[in-house]
Amino acid sequence: MIDKTLPVLFLSHGSPMLPFEEIPARDFIAGLGARLPRPEAILCISAHWETPAPAVSTARAPETIHDFYGFPEALYRIAYKAPGAPALAERTQALLNAAGLPTSADPTRGLDHGAWNPLLLIYPDADIPVTQLSIQHPAGPGHHVALGRALKPLRKEGILILASGGAVHNLRQFGVDRETPADWATGFDDWLADRVAAQDTASLIEYRRLKPEGRQAHPRDEHFLPFFVALGAGEGETGRPIHRSFAHGSLSMASYAWGDIAPERARAA
Repeated sequence: MIDKTLPVLFLSHGSPMLPFEEIPARDFIAGLGARLPRPEAILCISAHWETPAPAVSTARAPETIHDFYGFPEALYRIAYKAPGAPALAERTQALLNAAGLPTSADPTRGLDHGAWNPLLLIYPDADIPVTQLSIQHPAGPGHHVALGRALKPLRKEGILILASGGAVHNLRQFGVDRETPADWATGFDDWLADRVAAQDTASLIEYRRLKPEGRQAHPRDEHFLPFFVALGAGEGETGRPIHRSFAHGSLSMASYAWGDIAPERARAA
């Protein structure tokens, strides 16, 4: 029997300008669609939707939310018109409720840039239904691992679980002209890859206590919390980095996968 289980992905989405940037991470994300089995629908967990308790969007035609300011006009003209996935939202809500994680439905929530920014590159035709699940910042990493564990059955139902945030995300240290990332940033990035390879969920949950660079890598960890949802949904499998690079000095663009994806195609010289 062929195993049709879809992988789980965590992508670092970086700046809202990602679709226009000439950086390695953009090229990597733009090539992902060709490496993945085509999903029935996508559940996106973005760093940019926070609610007190879990919520899912049941919007049938989610709007494109431009949740940023001060960027070029071309960015605000982008509209990612993928259909919504209300049936997936209801299934997600049922799984989380059954796991003791009460979840509500939001019929109007659109797609924020943590969702449409990478999806625009992965699936530019916008023809795969997508919904979002919110994060709960005060609840911390352990809560988000529990969310992921509850959602794991979706992977055998043709659903791509896509967590979108940042492996290192410190906007206070953001420097467009900085070519070399700081030692604290690469130190945390390396530690993260090592602990994922070791399946060391316990240490990852306690990263702020165990890794001195953790608080500098994530002064506020909303961009890291989607990672823990992916970690929970991939539990029992060895995760691995599928891309590693830095942008703007303080943003790790590292991305991780649990489960199988096709090898990256060699680029023409």
